[in-house]
Formats: sequence, C-alpha cells, structure tokens
Amino acid sequence: MGVVEDNEPPFKRVKVPIGESKNFLEHSSVTEPVACSLGDLMVRPLTSQGDGETVGSRGVIKRLEFVKIITRTLYSLGYDKSGALLEEESGIPLHSSVVGLFMKQVIDEQWDESVATLHKIGILDETTVKLASFILWEQKFLKLLKMDNVVAALDTLRNEIVPLHINLNRVHELATCIISPSRCLIFGQDTKDANSRAMILEKLQKLLPPTVMIPEKRLEHLVEKALDVQRDSCVFHNTLDSDLSLYSDHQCGRNQIPSQTMQILEAHNDEVWFLQFSHNGKYLASSSKDQSAVIWEEEVIRRWDASSGECIHVYEKAGVGLVSCGWFPDGMGIFSGMTDKSICLWDLDGKELECWKGQRAVRISDTAITDDGKRIISICRDTAILLLDREVKFERLIEEEEIITSFSLSKDNKFLLVNLINQEIHLWSIEGNPKIISKYKGHTRTRFVIRSCFGGFEQAFIASGSEDSQVYIWHRGSGELLLALPGHSGAVNSVSWNPANLHMLASGSDDRTIRIWGLNHYNLKQRAQSNGIVQPCNGRS
Repeated sequence: MGVVEDNEPPFKRVKVPIGESKNFLEHSSVTEPVACSLGDLMVRPLTSQGDGETVGSRGVIKRLEFVKIITRTLYSLGYDKSGALLEEESGIPLHSSVVGLFMKQVIDEQWDESVATLHKIGILDETTVKLASFILWEQKFLKLLKMDNVVAALDTLRNEIVPLHINLNRVHELATCIISPSRCLIFGQDTKDANSRAMILEKLQKLLPPTVMIPEKRLEHLVEKALDVQRDSCVFHNTLDSDLSLYSDHQCGRNQIPSQTMQILEAHNDEVWFLQFSHNGKYLASSSKDQSAVIWEEEVIRRWDASSGECIHVYEKAGVGLVSCGWFPDGMGIFSGMTDKSICLWDLDGKELECWKGQRAVRISDTAITDDGKRIISICRDTAILLLDREVKFERLIEEEEIITSFSLSKDNKFLLVNLINQEIHLWSIEGNPKIISKYKGHTRTRFVIRSCFGGFEQAFIASGSEDSQVYIWHRGSGELLLALPGHSGAVNSVSWNPANLHMLASGSDDRTIRIWGLNHYNLKQRAQSNGIVQPCNGRS
C-alpha cells in the first residue's frame, strides 16, 4: 500500500473627462441657487452626535468630509445636478473658491495665473508648491514649443522652471526638446486635448493634500476596503468577488466549503493513490495500484491520447528508471525525476532537451515546475527539497527536520505545501529566502504517503487526505482546522481542489473510489433558485 520505507519506493503518490471636469468646476462652490429642492424627497436626516459635526452612531465620521466625498462621487459618476444640489442644500462646497479657481485655470490652460493662484492656497508646504509649479510651467513650456515660439519656451525654461531647482533630469530632457524637437516623445500628447488637461489635474491631485483636492474615487476606495476587511475576516470565505453585495455585511458559512459527496467514481479496481485536476479544471486524472490511467511499466513514461486511449509516445532513458513526472505549463514538454537522482526534460517527440545530474531527486520524489518554466522543484533527499533555476543554474534548498513524503506548489508559484512523516504539513514561502509561515495538524499519517493541496478562493484553504478515511480542510492563513469529511472506507491518499470551480474537491482512497465533493445539496438548491446554478448529479458514474 505504498509504505514509506528506506529501500522500497512508495509508488502511492483626478482622472476625469473634460466634460465632467467643466461641470465639476462649474458646480463647485455654488453661488447661484438651484431651481429645485430635495427637501421633500428626503426620508430622514443622517443621525449625528453632539453638535452635528459628525454622523453615524460612533461619532467618528466627520460630517463635512462625509458630504464632500459624496459630492465628489456624484460628480465622478456624471450626476452633476445632484452634486450641485448637495453642495447647495448642505452648505458645504466641494472646494474653496481659491481651489475652484485654480482648477478652472488649469483646465483653461492659464498657466501663469494658475501658478499665482497656487501660491494663494495657504496650507501647502514649499516642496509641494515647487512640485506643482513644475508641472504647470512644464505645460506652459510644451505649449509654447508646439506653437513654435522657441524664444518664449526657452525663457520659461530658464527663468521659471530651472529656478525651482528640482527634477533636474526632466529639465535636461526639456532642454533637449528645444535643440531637437523630433526627439521629444512628449509631442505625441496634444496639450489642447481634454484628456491631457484632466491628466494634469490628476497629477496635481496626487501632489496636493486631500483636504485641498479630494482624491478621485475616494468613496469607491473606502467601500472596497470595507469589503476587503469583511472578506478577510470571513473564515469560510469561498465565493467570487462578484458575489459580494453592499446591501448586507458579508459572511460565508460552512456551506461554502465542498463537504457533501456529489459523485462517486468507481473505475479503478484497486487502491487510488494519486489524482489531480487539469489546469482548466475540466479533467481529473487519477492513478491506481491497478496500473490504470498513468501507467508505470518497464520504468518508462507513456503519453496517452485521452480521447482514443492510444499510447502516443514512450519516454525512456537507457539504464535509468523514472520516479515522477509532470507537464510543462505550456504542455509542450515533459520533465521527470530519475532513479539516478537526476532531473530530465523532453519535448513531445521524446528528444531529451536538458538533464541535471547529481543529488537532484530521490526514489521518493515529487516534481513540479513554475508557470514560467524557469524553476524546477523536486525532493532531492529525505529531508530536503531542491529549487533549481534553469536559466541561471542556481540552486536553493528547503530543509526540514523530518522526512518529506510529498509536496504541492501553489498556483502563484510563491508557496510550497510540504507533507512530513510526523503528521504535519508545512507551508513554505519560496520567494527570496525560503521560510516556514504556517503549520497544519490533525490528520493521520503513520505508514503511507498522504498528499495535500491548495484550494478555494485565492487558494485560501488547505485540504489533505488521511489514513483515518477522512478529508481534512484547514484555513490557510490561520491554520485552523475547519472540517473533517467522512465518507471513504479506507485511507484517503490524495486530494485535488478544482482550480476552475471553488466548490469542487476530489479525493482518492484505498477503498478504490474517487469522491467528488460539492456544496451542501440543500443550500445549493436554495442558491440555485436565485443564481441559476445547475444541480450536480448525486448518483454514481
């Protein structure tokens, strides 16, 4: 049954359009009354604390900021009349008269006037004023060059831009534009274009304090942060972002974790040792003690046509056996750990492309490759995993204190899930200097190779088989054991979470079956009525 022994190999394995900007500026600091009133349409006023300077039950949201952010959002969404009405009715202008004038001057390309107005915004420090002035003088310089007024452009460069004593590299570039305008790439930008002026406002907005110019999409940013907090605090979160709603606080229940057997596959005649979903989630490959699906015979690799069952090619190396193999990310090659402790790479026609000699693999060996094909990962000795960079021929090691039985690479290629002989699973970060960041315990492993996997939304869960016939699921971040799924009647050797379906998990067992786990059928049926989910089959196939 694939016992881990020393000598026997265990074969079980402000950016706004100009139209908006003009409306935005025209309605800021409203001076004329708006024809209609929203008074009759208001349901009830916002609750406030104390003197009315705050809103909300906790008294931490400043009314002035809250109203300004709503007003800014209305203008950003194109609801100019509503934004103007809110400014008038609340008595809170979006911008001061000085800032409103400054923005209008920028839109109208009045560069000298806008610099003068900039200095009247009293709360700006000297550095900010210089950086903003540089942007404005630069636009004046470019406009003059475009008008072929080289003398005036040179005067602006010498007497207005250079005295700022900042951004010297850019100053040199601008000087080059005078000497050789054809080399100046920025001429591709039309300074009269509405979008370019909106981009200038966006640059200025990033420089100026938010109390002067409220950042673009500030309300959207706050709401997204609130959703992030709710999602991150949801232990069972396993839904797509498109399922989140603003109408209620988000909280997933256990029913979002695949925990009910949806199908039982009984094609194998003996113990199921390994299974894995394809990258697109459409196919599930499994291997068994009965030598079906992936066949190990005469110590060679066979590539099979999944539709016809025809053996397309045999990959072998004279005098050397193969321990493990896998596909290259693009499907155009095969790599394998060999019995001579090397790692070899073939193309689909069987031509050996590369082979790395030495202590690269052992008889108990998993092998993986990163999506870019640059790094190959393999168990190189009982307690170590090799990270081999193919391009720079650089090697690093992950070293454990206990014997390693298997590992799994995360979808983003940044983490490695390592199963150990002491009934622990370690999560390693393999970016930079490798380090353990989490440990998972609770499953049973005394004799056999048990495999684990990442899964769920953003691979937020860890699933593993176990010798007690159950499937175990942990929260990846906290390490908390969430579920233990009964159903199999023998050791669960391997699990695989469908990368394209958050709610599908497969497990293979010594009981000769593969179980497909899905959402709780009752809850799934309720969701289907509103979301149009197709009900899975509960029968056997």
